[in-house]
Amino acid sequence: MSNMAQPRISGPLLAGLLLILTAIPVVISIVRMGQIPLGALPADAAKFTAVPLGLFFHAAGGAIFGLLGPLQFSRTMRGRFGRLHRWMGRVFVLAGLALGLTSLRLLWQFPDAGTWILTSARLITGFALIAALGLGLRAAIGRDLARHRAWMIRAYAIGMGAATIALIMFPIYVITGAPLEGYLSDLAFVASWLINIAVGEWVIRRR
Repeated sequence: MSNMAQPRISGPLLAGLLLILTAIPVVISIVRMGQIPLGALPADAAKFTAVPLGLFFHAAGGAIFGLLGPLQFSRTMRGRFGRLHRWMGRVFVLAGLALGLTSLRLLWQFPDAGTWILTSARLITGFALIAALGLGLRAAIGRDLARHRAWMIRAYAIGMGAATIALIMFPIYVITGAPLEGYLSDLAFVASWLINIAVGEWVIRRR
């Protein structure tokens, strides 16, 4: 008996889902980019005024990385606009590197921003994001497009962890009337990265 055909995820559908999921962190990043030069950071982020450029580039990298990801993973973009896809890919990689490097820089500057659980997770994901982008770029140079795509999906899944944390935190806030704090908050952040990585691997294998 022949195996049933596995359903495939179309490029436009995947791009649309990614745009919806990344809307929140992208908007937050854009707002943060405006708050920094105006000196209008909220109280929970006021300490980052010590490194305004680092925070600005972190927000800018996250916004650009989040916006370009869905476009870069679209088959239409790759098929019809190959040259544009390649140029946008370069910007995508630079934005991802800015996001990863500044996250490590901010972590080094403010090691007490969370418990050891969150600090360890941020350290691991920061290096993992940079490594995934490097491996994806290496695969592209070697014309191994399947491997290139897989590593870029992994990089995007790691870089957009904030998208999933919003989906976790918001329902909890609506139900309880209070945000998670302490270890529970940090565990939710870790869970968001793990969920993203798992979904990224699922997408890679289904496609």
